[in-house]
Amino acid sequence: VVEVSFTISVSKVLQFLKGGSAKLFFEFAPRMRLRYPRGHLWSRGKFASSVGFVQLDKVTEYVRNQSEHHETTFLG
Repeated sequence: VVEVSFTISVSKVLQFLKGGSAKLFFEFAPRMRLRYPRGHLWSRGKFASSVGFVQLDKVTEYVRNQSEHHETTFLG
């Protein structure tokens, strides 16, 4: 869950998040470049949605507990 100004496009935000996290990933795990030689850690797809303040607490709770919902790990 991120809060972003309306003046920034969704594409730019996702480019920053995906590109920045991939850069950090390869800096901390340089051997993974052998598995991802082109440096493409993320898929090309993207999804974004907006929520109001009334829903924000529910969405945040859902994301924090996503391991229970999807059996995956929450990073953060």
